[in-house]
Amino acid sequence: MSDEPTNGELGRLIESLRTDMREDLGQLNARLDRVVPMDVYTIEKTALSERVSTLETQREKDADRITGTRRWVIGTVITVLAVLLPYLGTLVKGAAA
Repeated sequence: MSDEPTNGELGRLIESLRTDMREDLGQLNARLDRVVPMDVYTIEKTALSERVSTLETQREKDADRITGTRRWVIGTVITVLAVLLPYLGTLVKGAAA
């Protein structure tokens, strides 16, 4: 019988166990407060995927527009040179005579 704890010791052990459980549950609740629910994560991931797709599409359109603008500028320069070169040639020949 001497090995058995007294009622006071049992009470202190139970109170210690309760305190430990409260601390552990408090830590667990603190960690759970930082966890994102799965449906929120899915919604955010879907929105991000849609945004990336939109930006990729816009980038492709911008690249096509830039390519078109470059072609237009090059064509304009070639056309201006084609028109001015014969005129400049006649001016140089006329000045030499």
